[in-house]
Amino acid sequence: EGLPELRAWFAHEIGGRGGAVAAADVLVTAGGQSALTCALRALAPPGAPVLVESPTYPGMLAAARASGLRPVPVPADADGIRTDLLAEALRAGGARVVVCQPLFQNPTGAVLSAERRREVIRIAREAGAFVIEDDFARHLVHEDAPPLPAALAADDPDGVVVHVRSLTKVTSPSLRVGALAARGPALERLRAIQVVDSFFVPRPLQETALELVGAPSWPRHLRTVAAELRTRREALVTAVRRELPELPPPHVPPGGYHLWLRLPHGTDEAALASAALRAGVAVAPGRPYFSAEPPAPHVRLSFASVAGTGELAEGARRLRTACDEVLT
Repeated sequence: EGLPELRAWFAHEIGGRGGAVAAADVLVTAGGQSALTCALRALAPPGAPVLVESPTYPGMLAAARASGLRPVPVPADADGIRTDLLAEALRAGGARVVVCQPLFQNPTGAVLSAERRREVIRIAREAGAFVIEDDFARHLVHEDAPPLPAALAADDPDGVVVHVRSLTKVTSPSLRVGALAARGPALERLRAIQVVDSFFVPRPLQETALELVGAPSWPRHLRTVAAELRTRREALVTAVRRELPELPPPHVPPGGYHLWLRLPHGTDEAALASAALRAGVAVAPGRPYFSAEPPAPHVRLSFASVAGTGELAEGARRLRTACDEVLT
């Protein structure tokens, strides 16, 4: 299950001061992607439908399909997954697993509203379904963000929510340490799958993670990341509005590391991404973020993997060149 001290740290992080999650509810995993895959395999049999936000994280869609599951889209808007449509989808399709990212959703950046938070848990409980909460962006909050809502798992006394958390994005791609939190039979299923898939996370890696999060410099590191993410976000938004005024960001999230732009109707996303690469900038076409036919073309811009704000301004300028080639 993992080092007791690391499990206790994750439990406090997930459950908050109220102690809604205990160390015994936590499994240490080899990063967030491993945790997602483990949860999907443990909670849904091959061939089963799994309800997912539309759009959503492509890595989760790939993990679901590789496990023989059928991702079924539920539309989301600026307040997160549409709970009126979620209830209908659970009734109609017989799904018993819902996957969502309530905080700074990838790719839209949406935060699940307080009313919908309660509704997601209630609807899943009444349907006898589990909610896999991918809380990937909790440590990627920006300096100017309002107070964050608690994890869904902290408001779930009945074991409906299976929580996924990772340290990788806020530390290093090489620090593959994350956690799953669950209760009752769900936890036993998760443990059984993890034993088959990876057995355990190497102890030296867990010790490294524990030393890192227990260091006096950890809070300072999180503050530094928050300040830098805000600076980069503002630089990219400014550059996009200057260079691409026809593609204004519909939502500028105070967390995460990307912007989600809707392209003009009929735009060939793949052609734009290829043109951007020829111009010397990488963007992600929107199609892989949808589990079914997308309603419109999109592109995702990331501001994490750059040396500084100057590269973001130059990237937007090069994307202008690509847009002039493809959109005209």
